[in-house]
Amino acid sequence: MAKQKASRPAMKTAVKKRSGTKAAARSSARKAVKAKARTVAPKKAVRPKQRIAISHHREEDFKPDGLRAYARYRDLGIAEATHGLAQAHVIRLQGPCNPAEVSKLHYHDVEFQMVYVLKGWVKTYMDGQGETLMKQGSAWTQPPKIKHMILDYSDDVELLEVILPAEFRTVELKA
Repeated sequence: MAKQKASRPAMKTAVKKRSGTKAAARSSARKAVKAKARTVAPKKAVRPKQRIAISHHREEDFKPDGLRAYARYRDLGIAEATHGLAQAHVIRLQGPCNPAEVSKLHYHDVEFQMVYVLKGWVKTYMDGQGETLMKQGSAWTQPPKIKHMILDYSDDVELLEVILPAEFRTVELKA
């Protein structure tokens, strides 16, 4: 007896039935992945609106209330204006440099730190970089938690420092 050939419409229906099951399975898998992606995505924290901060130079604004006893700091109002997102200040290191007090290996637990030499010079040590002399106009970033220290500086040195976030931890290390 001769085999009967299935008609085209019957073949299409058979193919649709077989691929329909796979399509349904794929569709369910896609929905599950999309649903998971929607639930996993964390909501971005809403920060308070930043405001303008203006700071004009005044000698009386340099205060000994910062991280180091051998420095005077002029806060530029950035921490308050950004609700703690960042801080910026001008630092005057008090001369002459006393390496016993100044040259202490440490790191800061920050997301970003940048220093710009406004006046004078400072000699630094940074892990992986070694000793570097920074002069007026020099700028550098210090990656988060990089071990570093100041080795020496001129009596007239002034630095602009920008740090994120405004509040952070400093850890002193054994050299």
